[in-house]
Amino acid sequence: MLNKDVLSLLGLASRARLISTGDVLLKDIRNNRVYFVMIALDSSENTKKKFKDKCSYYHIDCQVIGEVDDLSHAIGRDNRVVVGIKDKGFADKIKSKLGG
Repeated sequence: MLNKDVLSLLGLASRARLISTGDVLLKDIRNNRVYFVMIALDSSENTKKKFKDKCSYYHIDCQVIGEVDDLSHAIGRDNRVVVGIKDKGFADKIKSKLGG
């Protein structure tokens, strides 16, 4: 489970409309509009591989952490497996709270 600080930062970023999910996230990764990507631990292996490979190719930090329910609840949407942070400040703060 993600810690409380990370979940609240995700919620703030969501309310500020600085997150991206789903197919839009893939486009944002390709266009370098995302600074950090979080992938749920309980997502499918295909999804993990697809987003890890995209992030690696475009030199974007990504981490497999948390669960689908945690990520979804934090951003106020249902069934979100992957979340991208579109603001460098939020991305850096979340990474520091995660220990990296």
